[in-house]
Amino acid sequence: MSIDRPEIELTNIDSIRRMVRDARPEVVVNAAAYTAVDLAESESDVAMRINAEAPIAMAEECKKLGALFVTYSTDYVFDGAKNVPYTEDDIPSPLNVYGRTKLAGDEGVRAVDGSYLIFRTSWVYGPRGKNFLLTMLKLASERELLRVIEDQTGAPTWSRAIAESTALVLSQLLSPDRMTGQTTAAEAARKFSGIYNLTAGGEVSWCGFAREIFSYLPLDGKVHAPQVVAIPTAEYPTPARRPMNSLLSNEKLMQVFHVMMPRWDECLVLVMNELGYLK
Repeated sequence: MSIDRPEIELTNIDSIRRMVRDARPEVVVNAAAYTAVDLAESESDVAMRINAEAPIAMAEECKKLGALFVTYSTDYVFDGAKNVPYTEDDIPSPLNVYGRTKLAGDEGVRAVDGSYLIFRTSWVYGPRGKNFLLTMLKLASERELLRVIEDQTGAPTWSRAIAESTALVLSQLLSPDRMTGQTTAAEAARKFSGIYNLTAGGEVSWCGFAREIFSYLPLDGKVHAPQVVAIPTAEYPTPARRPMNSLLSNEKLMQVFHVMMPRWDECLVLVMNELGYLK
């Protein structure tokens, strides 16, 4: 079953607990989060409630029911000072409220000590919702020149790739070979509980990502690719500081579950096709 608003309100912790208890699930996948990074600086209480208290409550109820809890975290738990991809063993040091609330959620879920999987991802985008891709396409219809940050590096990750990779991991935990001698997904997953990085392969800057997006705009279309000017972070101040390096290593995911995430640019082709730019 899938639950969304208005069935559940993530700031109402009691309602979250009741929902999990009533559903009596074998697996709970929490894909909800407070992701307004800049707004979180002035709404820290709401961000903490949704990003930390809510998943901790879900994890606690899952443990009581003997269910597996799956949730998602972020590259923003790190400060970006490292010059190579971050691993799951690196010590977090978030620069902003959003990162701190997500880290609090990670640490709280781990402390519950049930069966859990925390997938850390980064620069999530897709054909729906609010994200960098859709923002760039909207601005392309409004402006002839865009100034985009060049000195922040990451791996834009397609939301569908995250969902499909999560499904691959869960299918293994529910398969007969992993379930031998066990009765529930939570029992099968117990020895695999932990944090796993789950991001696209490759790397690019925000500026490079924007230019790649615009390369798919048809030359004879109503929307023309704007000129993209690369700028440093210092020239685009925001309420929340961002890490300069958002790259995460997927090696643990590959070693444990044999799941390899696709490259960011390969996924972008598929998304642009879905949006109708390659037809």
